Amino acid sequence: MGAVATGNVRVLHADVVKTFGVSECAIERATANALQELAHREQVYQGSRPHLQMTGKTVILVDDGMGTGTTMQAAIAALKLHRPKRIIVAVPVASVETCEELKTEVDEIVCGQTPASFFYAVGLWYEDFSQLTDGDVRKLLERATQ
Repeated sequence: MGAVATGNVRVLHADVVKTFGVSECAIERATANALQELAHREQVYQGSRPHLQMTGKTVILVDDGMGTGTTMQAAIAALKLHRPKRIIVAVPVASVETCEELKTEVDEIVCGQTPASFFYAVGLWYEDFSQLTDGDVRKLLERATQ
């Protein structure tokens, strides 16, 4: 029904909230839980490394795909708090509608495939959609800083 990002950013997918009649109380509870989980993961992933400086820089946001686009919208909103020079979104697969909607929010968007019958399920477009563990993410981030 939505997504959160650093900086207390919350983006709701209005159609989902309306269709399923999600109450404001349920939204607030889910937001609080998601922000708590986000803070924990940021602490685990960041470790002792300094935060990246993004002000005045070109930043490329990459995801495995975009269905509704709420996760990317939250990432874009959080990134804009840092005043980057340019924001580029790059995904291998996305719905046509989502790519069109996000074009107005970023400087450039690259969608490898925009299938007509997307159905908002990114995992369907992968042979292997295995999730990374926290340990996998930490190892990749440590390797990237070397």
